[in-house]
Amino acid sequence: MSSKIHYQWKCFSVEEQEHLLPNNKQVNFTTIKHPGAVVIIPINSQGHIVLVNQYRPAIKQWILEFPAGTLEPNEDVFECAKRELAEEVNLKAESWQSLGELLPVPSFCDEIQYLFVATDLTPTIGELDDDEIIEVVTLSVQDVEQKIAENEIQDNKTLAAFLKARIAGYL
Repeated sequence: MSSKIHYQWKCFSVEEQEHLLPNNKQVNFTTIKHPGAVVIIPINSQGHIVLVNQYRPAIKQWILEFPAGTLEPNEDVFECAKRELAEEVNLKAESWQSLGELLPVPSFCDEIQYLFVATDLTPTIGELDDDEIIEVVTLSVQDVEQKIAENEIQDNKTLAAFLKARIAGYL
C-alpha cells in the first residue's frame, strides 16, 4: 500500500493512502495522521472535577473540557498525562486509573485518546504551551452534569470520558 503526504504541520499530517477494504475493493483514502493524545479527569479531595476553559482558535470559542494534550514523539502515554496535568492545571496526582481508549473521529483520523482519572492531587508548577489560553475551573459532579444537560460542555472527549468515569464509579 502506498501513501503520499499532502500536508505536514507540527506532529500532524494529511496523507492519501491506497487501502484495501474488507470487500477487496481498492480505494484511495485521505487520513489525518495523529500521534495520539491523553485526556485527564482530575478529581480533588472534595470529589470535585478540575476542568479547563480553553480558547480554541479553530472554532473561535472558549470550550470547557478536561485537561488533555498531544503525545510528543516517543512519549509514554502515562508520562504525557502527568505532563499535561501539570502544564494545564498546575497539579500532580499520586493515584492514576486508566479508563481505556477513545477514537474521537475514526472516519478520517487515526488519533487514539488515552483516558485517565487522576486523584490525590497536589499543587505543582507547570507551564502552558505558547498557543494555549486556559482558565482552570473546578466544578462539582452535579454542576458538570448540569452543564452537559444545558449544552455548555460540548467537547466530545470530555463527554465520553465523563460517561466512562461515571459508569466505572469514579464520579
